[in-house]
Amino acid sequence: MSTLPPPAVNEFPAESIEKQVYGIVENLKEFLPIPNDRNRLGYNLYKFVTGEGDEPKIMLKNAKVKIVGIKYDDLVKRFEDALKEVKKP
Repeated sequence: MSTLPPPAVNEFPAESIEKQVYGIVENLKEFLPIPNDRNRLGYNLYKFVTGEGDEPKIMLKNAKVKIVGIKYDDLVKRFEDALKEVKKP
């Protein structure tokens, strides 16, 4: 019995909102050691940027992510500062 190769994955364009927001979370991976937590935060930040989600302070609390090496308020500040630089198409 053999398995089929996985489907091809298309990357988001560099200027897309998705790429920018997930990049913010990946840049802070030293404070967020669990990859699934980073994916969840990326999705929640995307929802916030598109006007559907909670602000970062509430979102981080509700996501229940593991934070290492930084205080909660400092991490919120980093997210808020990085989100100011997101360019919407």
